[in-house]
Amino acid sequence: MYEILNSLPGLQENLREIRDILLTNLVMLGEIPSPTFKEQGRMNFLVNRFNQYNLLNCSTDEKGNGLGILPGQKGERNILIVAHLDSEYDEKIDHTISIQPNSVSGPGIADNALGLAVVASLPYIMDKLRIKLNANLVLMGSARSQGTGNLEGIRFFLKNTDINISTGISVEGVRLGRLSNSSVGMVRCEIHYWVPEGYDWTQFGAVGSIVTLNEFINRVLEIPIPNRPSTNIIFSSITSGLGFSKVSTKAELKLEIQSESEEMVEQLLKKINNIAVEIASKRSSGVIVKVIARRKPGGIEFSHPLVANAIKIMEKLDIKPRITPSMSELSAFIDKDIPALTLGISDIDTVEKATESVKIEPMYKGLAQLISLLTAIDRGYCDRN
Repeated sequence: MYEILNSLPGLQENLREIRDILLTNLVMLGEIPSPTFKEQGRMNFLVNRFNQYNLLNCSTDEKGNGLGILPGQKGERNILIVAHLDSEYDEKIDHTISIQPNSVSGPGIADNALGLAVVASLPYIMDKLRIKLNANLVLMGSARSQGTGNLEGIRFFLKNTDINISTGISVEGVRLGRLSNSSVGMVRCEIHYWVPEGYDWTQFGAVGSIVTLNEFINRVLEIPIPNRPSTNIIFSSITSGLGFSKVSTKAELKLEIQSESEEMVEQLLKKINNIAVEIASKRSSGVIVKVIARRKPGGIEFSHPLVANAIKIMEKLDIKPRITPSMSELSAFIDKDIPALTLGISDIDTVEKATESVKIEPMYKGLAQLISLLTAIDRGYCDRN
Protein backbone atom coordinates (compact mmCIF):
# COMPACT_ATOMS: atom_id res chain seq x y z
CA MET A 1 0.00 0.00 0.00
CA TYR A 2 2.93 2.33 0.71
CA GLU A 3 3.97 2.08 -2.94
CA ILE A 4 0.40 2.63 -4.17
CA LEU A 5 -0.12 5.67 -1.95
CA ASN A 6 3.16 7.28 -2.97
CA SER A 7 2.34 6.85 -6.67
CA LEU A 8 -0.94 8.77 -6.37
CA PRO A 9 0.33 12.33 -7.16
CA GLY A 10 1.95 11.14 -10.39
CA LEU A 11 -1.07 9.03 -11.32
CA GLN A 12 -3.43 11.96 -10.85
CA GLU A 13 -1.27 14.13 -13.09
CA ASN A 14 -0.94 11.45 -15.79
CA LEU A 15 -4.70 11.06 -15.90
CA ARG A 16 -5.02 14.53 -17.39
CA GLU A 17 -3.83 12.96 -20.65
CA ILE A 18 -7.12 11.08 -20.99
CA ARG A 19 -9.32 14.17 -20.69
CA ASP A 20 -10.47 14.05 -24.32
CA ILE A 21 -11.55 10.40 -24.37
CA LEU A 22 -13.35 10.71 -21.02
CA LEU A 23 -15.25 13.84 -22.04
CA THR A 24 -16.04 12.36 -25.46
CA ASN A 25 -17.58 9.29 -23.86
CA LEU A 26 -19.37 11.48 -21.32
CA VAL A 27 -20.99 13.64 -23.99
CA MET A 28 -21.93 10.77 -26.28
CA LEU A 29 -23.45 8.70 -23.47
CA GLY A 30 -25.13 11.71 -21.88
CA GLU A 31 -26.86 12.69 -25.12
CA ILE A 32 -28.53 9.27 -25.46
CA PRO A 33 -31.87 9.29 -23.58
CA SER A 34 -31.95 6.34 -21.22
CA PRO A 35 -35.01 6.23 -18.97
CA THR A 36 -35.45 3.05 -16.95
CA PHE A 37 -36.48 0.09 -19.18
CA LYS A 38 -35.34 2.01 -22.29
CA GLU A 39 -31.56 1.83 -21.96
CA GLN A 40 -30.91 0.12 -25.31
CA GLY A 41 -29.15 3.10 -26.90
CA ARG A 42 -26.63 3.57 -24.11
CA MET A 43 -26.09 -0.17 -23.83
CA ASN A 44 -25.29 -0.40 -27.55
CA PHE A 45 -22.80 2.46 -27.32
CA LEU A 46 -21.09 0.90 -24.30
CA VAL A 47 -20.75 -2.54 -25.89
CA ASN A 48 -19.43 -0.96 -29.09
CA ARG A 49 -16.78 0.83 -27.04
CA PHE A 50 -15.83 -2.46 -25.39
CA ASN A 51 -15.50 -4.07 -28.82
CA GLN A 52 -13.27 -1.22 -30.00
CA TYR A 53 -10.97 -1.88 -27.04
CA ASN A 54 -10.90 -5.60 -27.88
CA LEU A 55 -12.40 -6.72 -24.60
CA LEU A 56 -13.48 -10.32 -24.19
CA ASN A 57 -17.10 -11.51 -24.10
CA CYS A 58 -18.56 -8.17 -25.20
CA SER A 59 -22.25 -8.88 -24.94
CA THR A 60 -25.64 -8.04 -23.57
CA ASP A 61 -28.16 -10.19 -21.73
CA GLU A 62 -31.93 -10.49 -21.66
CA LYS A 63 -32.27 -7.69 -19.10
CA GLY A 64 -30.31 -5.22 -21.24
CA ASN A 65 -27.01 -5.17 -19.33
CA GLY A 66 -23.89 -4.34 -21.34
CA LEU A 67 -20.75 -6.35 -20.53
CA GLY A 68 -17.08 -6.69 -21.42
CA ILE A 69 -14.05 -8.31 -19.76
CA LEU A 70 -10.59 -6.73 -19.64
CA PRO A 71 -8.46 -9.83 -19.09
CA GLY A 72 -5.82 -9.88 -16.39
CA GLN A 73 -2.36 -11.35 -16.66
CA LYS A 74 -3.35 -14.32 -14.50
CA GLY A 75 -7.16 -14.12 -14.49
CA GLU A 76 -7.50 -15.99 -11.20
CA ARG A 77 -10.01 -13.49 -9.77
CA ASN A 78 -12.67 -11.18 -11.16
CA ILE A 79 -13.44 -7.63 -10.07
CA LEU A 80 -16.81 -6.29 -11.22
CA ILE A 81 -16.99 -2.55 -11.94
CA VAL A 82 -20.52 -1.37 -12.62
CA ALA A 83 -22.37 1.85 -13.39
CA HIS A 84 -26.11 2.02 -14.04
CA LEU A 85 -27.28 2.80 -17.56
CA ASP A 86 -30.59 4.43 -16.75
CA SER A 87 -31.47 8.04 -16.01
CA GLU A 88 -34.51 9.77 -14.52
CA TYR A 89 -34.92 11.87 -17.69
CA ASP A 90 -37.12 10.59 -20.53
CA GLU A 91 -36.93 11.08 -24.30
CA LYS A 92 -38.99 14.29 -24.18
CA ILE A 93 -36.16 16.16 -22.46
CA ASP A 94 -33.46 17.88 -24.54
CA HIS A 95 -30.34 15.82 -23.80
CA THR A 96 -27.82 18.24 -25.31
CA ILE A 97 -24.60 18.21 -23.27
CA SER A 98 -22.56 21.38 -22.90
CA ILE A 99 -18.83 21.48 -22.09
CA GLN A 100 -17.54 24.63 -20.39
CA PRO A 101 -13.89 25.26 -19.44
CA ASN A 102 -14.41 23.88 -15.93
CA SER A 103 -17.59 21.78 -16.08
CA VAL A 104 -19.93 19.61 -18.12
CA SER A 105 -23.69 20.24 -18.01
CA GLY A 106 -26.80 18.41 -19.13
CA PRO A 107 -29.65 16.16 -17.96
CA GLY A 108 -28.40 13.13 -16.06
CA ILE A 109 -24.74 14.10 -16.39
CA ALA A 110 -24.12 13.44 -12.69
CA ASP A 111 -26.53 10.52 -12.32
CA ASN A 112 -25.15 8.62 -14.00
CA ALA A 113 -23.62 9.52 -17.37
CA LEU A 114 -20.28 10.32 -15.72
CA GLY A 115 -20.12 7.00 -13.87
CA LEU A 116 -20.92 5.18 -17.09
CA ALA A 117 -18.32 7.20 -19.04
CA VAL A 118 -15.68 6.12 -16.52
CA VAL A 119 -16.57 2.44 -17.06
CA ALA A 120 -16.50 2.98 -20.86
CA SER A 121 -13.11 4.72 -20.68
CA LEU A 122 -11.38 2.41 -18.22
CA PRO A 123 -9.85 0.01 -20.80
CA TYR A 124 -8.33 2.97 -22.66
CA ILE A 125 -7.05 4.49 -19.41
CA MET A 126 -5.42 1.27 -18.23
CA ASP A 127 -3.71 0.81 -21.60
CA LYS A 128 -2.63 4.46 -21.82
CA LEU A 129 -1.04 4.35 -18.36
CA ARG A 130 0.39 0.86 -18.96
CA ILE A 131 -1.30 -0.53 -15.88
CA LYS A 132 -1.70 -4.29 -16.01
CA LEU A 133 -3.56 -6.18 -13.33
CA ASN A 134 -3.47 -9.87 -12.57
CA ALA A 135 -7.24 -9.96 -12.06
CA ASN A 136 -9.86 -9.74 -14.77
CA LEU A 137 -11.91 -6.55 -14.77
CA VAL A 138 -15.55 -7.29 -15.57
CA LEU A 139 -16.99 -3.99 -16.84
CA MET A 140 -20.74 -3.56 -16.82
CA GLY A 141 -23.47 -1.06 -17.56
CA SER A 142 -26.44 -2.26 -15.53
CA ALA A 143 -29.99 -1.83 -16.81
CA ARG A 144 -33.24 -1.32 -14.91
CA SER A 145 -31.55 0.12 -11.85
CA GLN A 146 -33.59 3.11 -10.72
CA GLY A 147 -37.17 3.39 -9.46
CA THR A 148 -39.38 0.52 -10.52
CA GLY A 149 -36.36 -1.11 -12.13
CA ASN A 150 -35.34 -2.08 -8.58
CA LEU A 151 -31.77 -3.10 -9.55
CA GLU A 152 -33.20 -5.77 -11.83
CA GLY A 153 -30.23 -5.73 -14.21
CA ILE A 154 -27.38 -6.36 -11.79
CA ARG A 155 -29.46 -8.72 -9.68
CA PHE A 156 -30.14 -10.83 -12.76
CA PHE A 157 -26.45 -10.84 -13.70
CA LEU A 158 -25.18 -11.83 -10.26
CA LYS A 159 -27.81 -14.55 -9.98
CA ASN A 160 -27.08 -16.12 -13.36
CA THR A 161 -23.40 -15.50 -14.16
CA ASP A 162 -20.82 -18.29 -14.10
CA ILE A 163 -18.11 -15.72 -13.29
CA ASN A 164 -16.95 -15.85 -9.70
CA ILE A 165 -16.94 -12.19 -8.61
CA SER A 166 -14.47 -11.56 -5.77
CA THR A 167 -15.06 -7.82 -5.29
CA GLY A 168 -17.46 -5.20 -6.61
CA ILE A 169 -17.25 -1.46 -7.17
CA SER A 170 -20.29 0.63 -8.05
CA VAL A 171 -19.30 3.86 -9.82
CA GLU A 172 -21.49 6.94 -9.41
CA GLY A 173 -20.88 10.32 -11.00
CA VAL A 174 -21.07 12.29 -7.76
CA ARG A 175 -19.92 13.11 -5.19
CA LEU A 176 -16.16 12.82 -4.92
CA GLY A 177 -15.46 11.36 -1.48
CA ARG A 178 -18.59 9.25 -1.47
CA LEU A 179 -17.75 5.98 0.22
CA SER A 180 -20.59 3.55 0.79
CA ASN A 181 -19.88 0.18 2.35
CA SER A 182 -23.38 -0.57 3.59
CA SER A 183 -27.02 -0.29 2.64
CA VAL A 184 -30.02 0.54 4.79
CA GLY A 185 -33.22 -1.44 4.59
CA MET A 186 -35.69 0.30 2.32
CA VAL A 187 -39.13 -0.02 0.75
CA ARG A 188 -40.42 2.44 -1.88
CA CYS A 189 -44.19 2.67 -2.21
CA GLU A 190 -46.80 4.37 -4.33
CA ILE A 191 -50.13 5.09 -2.63
CA HIS A 192 -52.95 5.51 -5.15
CA TYR A 193 -56.35 6.88 -4.03
CA TRP A 194 -59.26 7.36 -6.42
CA VAL A 195 -62.98 8.12 -6.33
CA PRO A 196 -64.91 5.16 -7.81
CA GLU A 197 -67.64 5.54 -10.41
CA GLY A 198 -71.03 6.18 -8.87
CA TYR A 199 -69.46 7.88 -5.85
CA ASP A 200 -72.18 9.59 -3.79
CA TRP A 201 -71.06 13.21 -3.48
CA THR A 202 -74.10 13.97 -1.30
CA GLN A 203 -73.04 11.67 1.53
CA PHE A 204 -71.81 13.14 4.79
CA GLY A 205 -68.04 13.76 4.67
CA ALA A 206 -67.74 13.32 0.89
CA VAL A 207 -64.40 14.74 -0.32
CA GLY A 208 -62.06 14.54 -3.26
CA SER A 209 -58.89 12.45 -3.37
CA ILE A 210 -56.59 15.28 -2.28
CA VAL A 211 -58.31 15.49 1.10
CA THR A 212 -58.27 11.71 1.45
CA LEU A 213 -54.55 11.61 0.71
CA ASN A 214 -53.94 14.46 3.15
CA GLU A 215 -55.69 12.48 5.87
CA PHE A 216 -53.48 9.50 5.07
CA ILE A 217 -50.33 11.63 5.36
CA ASN A 218 -51.42 13.03 8.72
CA ARG A 219 -52.01 9.52 10.05
CA VAL A 220 -48.60 8.32 8.85
CA LEU A 221 -46.94 11.29 10.56
CA GLU A 222 -48.46 10.09 13.85
CA ILE A 223 -46.60 6.76 13.66
CA PRO A 224 -43.85 6.65 16.34
CA ILE A 225 -40.43 6.47 14.65
CA PRO A 226 -37.57 5.01 16.72
CA ASN A 227 -34.14 6.60 16.96
CA ARG A 228 -32.58 3.17 17.25
CA PRO A 229 -32.48 1.47 14.89
CA SER A 230 -32.19 4.63 12.78
CA THR A 231 -35.46 4.87 10.86
CA ASN A 232 -37.18 7.39 8.62
CA ILE A 233 -40.25 7.81 6.42
CA ILE A 234 -39.69 10.13 3.47
CA PHE A 235 -42.56 11.65 1.46
CA SER A 236 -41.12 12.04 -2.03
CA SER A 237 -43.86 13.42 -4.29
CA ILE A 238 -47.59 14.07 -4.61
CA THR A 239 -49.58 14.13 -7.85
CA SER A 240 -53.26 15.13 -8.05
CA GLY A 241 -55.80 17.52 -9.52
CA LEU A 242 -56.64 19.08 -12.89
CA GLY A 243 -57.06 22.74 -11.97
CA PHE A 244 -59.44 25.22 -10.37
CA SER A 245 -63.13 24.38 -9.87
CA LYS A 246 -62.52 20.67 -10.42
CA VAL A 247 -62.65 18.15 -7.60
CA SER A 248 -59.68 15.80 -7.68
CA THR A 249 -60.74 12.21 -8.32
CA LYS A 250 -57.23 10.70 -8.23
CA ALA A 251 -54.22 11.27 -5.99
CA GLU A 252 -50.83 9.58 -5.78
CA LEU A 253 -48.16 9.73 -3.11
CA LYS A 254 -44.64 8.30 -3.38
CA LEU A 255 -42.95 7.51 -0.10
CA GLU A 256 -39.91 5.64 1.13
CA ILE A 257 -39.35 3.75 4.38
CA GLN A 258 -35.71 3.53 5.46
CA SER A 259 -34.25 1.73 8.48
CA GLU A 260 -31.15 -0.08 9.66
CA SER A 261 -33.54 -2.90 10.62
CA GLU A 262 -35.32 -4.97 7.98
CA GLU A 263 -37.90 -5.95 10.62
CA MET A 264 -38.68 -2.28 11.29
CA VAL A 265 -39.18 -1.64 7.57
CA GLU A 266 -41.69 -4.47 7.37
CA GLN A 267 -43.53 -3.30 10.50
CA LEU A 268 -43.91 0.22 9.14
CA LEU A 269 -45.01 -1.06 5.74
CA LYS A 270 -47.75 -3.10 7.42
CA LYS A 271 -48.91 -0.07 9.46
CA ILE A 272 -48.95 2.15 6.38
CA ASN A 273 -50.94 -0.41 4.42
CA ASN A 274 -53.49 -0.71 7.25
CA ILE A 275 -53.87 3.08 7.48
CA ALA A 276 -54.37 3.36 3.72
CA VAL A 277 -57.12 0.71 3.70
CA GLU A 278 -58.84 2.13 6.79
CA ILE A 279 -59.04 5.65 5.33
CA ALA A 280 -60.22 4.35 1.96
CA SER A 281 -63.02 2.46 3.69
CA LYS A 282 -64.06 5.51 5.70
CA ARG A 283 -64.07 7.73 2.61
CA SER A 284 -65.60 5.13 0.25
CA SER A 285 -62.51 5.48 -1.94
CA GLY A 286 -60.42 3.02 -3.87
CA VAL A 287 -56.80 2.52 -2.80
CA ILE A 288 -53.74 0.56 -3.89
CA VAL A 289 -50.47 0.40 -1.95
CA LYS A 290 -47.88 -0.61 -4.52
CA VAL A 291 -44.35 -1.61 -3.49
CA ILE A 292 -41.98 -0.70 -6.33
CA ALA A 293 -38.53 -1.32 -4.80
CA ARG A 294 -36.87 -3.05 -1.86
CA ARG A 295 -33.39 -3.12 -0.33
CA LYS A 296 -32.04 -5.24 2.49
CA PRO A 297 -29.73 -3.74 5.13
CA GLY A 298 -26.18 -5.04 5.30
CA GLY A 299 -22.68 -4.58 3.94
CA ILE A 300 -19.08 -4.96 4.98
CA GLU A 301 -17.95 -3.49 8.28
CA PHE A 302 -16.05 -0.22 8.55
CA SER A 303 -12.90 -2.08 9.63
CA HIS A 304 -12.83 -4.23 6.48
CA PRO A 305 -9.51 -3.79 4.55
CA LEU A 306 -11.45 -2.72 1.45
CA VAL A 307 -12.92 0.24 3.36
CA ALA A 308 -9.71 1.00 5.28
CA ASN A 309 -7.55 1.14 2.15
CA ALA A 310 -10.13 3.19 0.23
CA ILE A 311 -9.98 5.77 3.04
CA LYS A 312 -6.16 5.77 2.96
CA ILE A 313 -6.24 6.46 -0.77
CA MET A 314 -8.78 9.27 -0.38
CA GLU A 315 -6.83 10.93 2.40
CA LYS A 316 -3.61 10.79 0.36
CA LEU A 317 -5.48 12.58 -2.44
CA ASP A 318 -6.89 15.16 0.01
CA ILE A 319 -10.39 13.81 -0.54
CA LYS A 320 -12.64 14.01 2.49
CA PRO A 321 -14.45 10.65 2.81
CA ARG A 322 -18.24 10.89 3.03
CA ILE A 323 -19.34 7.65 4.67
CA THR A 324 -22.99 7.18 3.76
CA PRO A 325 -25.25 4.17 3.19
CA SER A 326 -26.07 3.46 -0.44
CA MET A 327 -29.09 2.16 -2.30
CA SER A 328 -27.20 1.74 -5.55
CA GLU A 329 -25.91 -1.47 -7.13
CA LEU A 330 -24.09 -2.00 -3.82
CA SER A 331 -27.31 -3.55 -2.46
CA ALA A 332 -27.12 -6.33 -5.05
CA PHE A 333 -23.54 -7.14 -4.05
CA ILE A 334 -24.62 -7.23 -0.39
CA ASP A 335 -27.38 -9.72 -1.22
CA LYS A 336 -24.72 -12.04 -2.68
CA ASP A 337 -22.19 -11.50 0.17
CA ILE A 338 -19.67 -9.94 -2.22
CA PRO A 339 -17.38 -7.30 -0.63
CA ALA A 340 -18.13 -4.05 -2.43
CA LEU A 341 -18.09 -0.25 -2.27
CA THR A 342 -19.80 2.64 -4.01
CA LEU A 343 -17.47 5.48 -5.08
CA GLY A 344 -18.15 8.96 -6.52
CA ILE A 345 -16.00 10.50 -9.25
CA SER A 346 -16.53 14.28 -9.23
CA ASP A 347 -18.40 17.17 -7.60
CA ILE A 348 -21.51 19.05 -8.62
CA ASP A 349 -20.87 22.50 -10.09
CA THR A 350 -23.07 24.72 -7.93
CA VAL A 351 -22.34 27.76 -10.10
CA GLU A 352 -24.29 26.24 -12.99
CA LYS A 353 -27.66 26.08 -11.24
CA ALA A 354 -29.90 25.96 -14.31
CA THR A 355 -29.09 22.33 -15.09
CA GLU A 356 -27.25 19.29 -13.76
CA SER A 357 -23.53 20.04 -13.94
CA VAL A 358 -20.28 18.38 -12.78
CA LYS A 359 -16.79 19.81 -12.42
CA ILE A 360 -13.97 18.55 -14.65
CA GLU A 361 -10.93 19.09 -12.39
CA PRO A 362 -12.03 16.70 -9.57
CA MET A 363 -12.52 13.91 -12.11
CA TYR A 364 -8.77 13.24 -12.12
CA LYS A 365 -8.76 12.62 -8.37
CA GLY A 366 -11.85 10.48 -8.75
CA LEU A 367 -10.19 8.34 -11.39
CA ALA A 368 -6.94 8.13 -9.40
CA GLN A 369 -8.81 6.79 -6.35
CA LEU A 370 -10.60 4.19 -8.47
CA ILE A 371 -7.48 2.92 -10.27
CA SER A 372 -5.42 2.86 -7.06
CA LEU A 373 -8.13 0.93 -5.25
CA LEU A 374 -8.30 -1.56 -8.12
CA THR A 375 -4.53 -2.04 -7.82
CA ALA A 376 -4.84 -2.60 -4.07
CA ILE A 377 -7.65 -5.13 -4.60
CA ASP A 378 -5.61 -6.87 -7.30
CA ARG A 379 -2.61 -7.28 -4.97
CA GLY A 380 -4.75 -8.73 -2.20
CA TYR A 381 -4.42 -5.80 0.20
CA CYS A 382 -8.21 -5.47 0.48
CA ASP A 383 -8.90 -9.11 1.30
CA ARG A 384 -10.23 -10.10 4.70
CA ASN A 385 -7.58 -12.36 6.24
